[in-house]
Amino acid sequence: MKIELKKFGVTLTSRQLGKEARAAFAPSLKQIDKNETVEIIFDGINTLSPSWADEFLTPMQKEYGDRLFLKNSDNPSVNATIKMLEDIGKIKFRIEASE
Repeated sequence: MKIELKKFGVTLTSRQLGKEARAAFAPSLKQIDKNETVEIIFDGINTLSPSWADEFLTPMQKEYGDRLFLKNSDNPSVNATIKMLEDIGKIKFRIEASE
């Protein structure tokens, strides 16, 4: 399954909005097969805050583990946020090169 974060907006900020985005997308996540990978695509995102990402990405990392891939981004906001989540949460996201 591919998830394009731009469907939630181009400026993804605040913990509350991250929770709401995850809750809104939850029904789609229930359709994921146990062997299916989940790809997060950051194209079109201007700003990704650590609080929004922590509410959306961290639970997905915990749930899908090695099946979760984040598409590589050249956006400094996205990259800094992912690094911060990894450092603080002691987790490692799998980064996949963009096509």
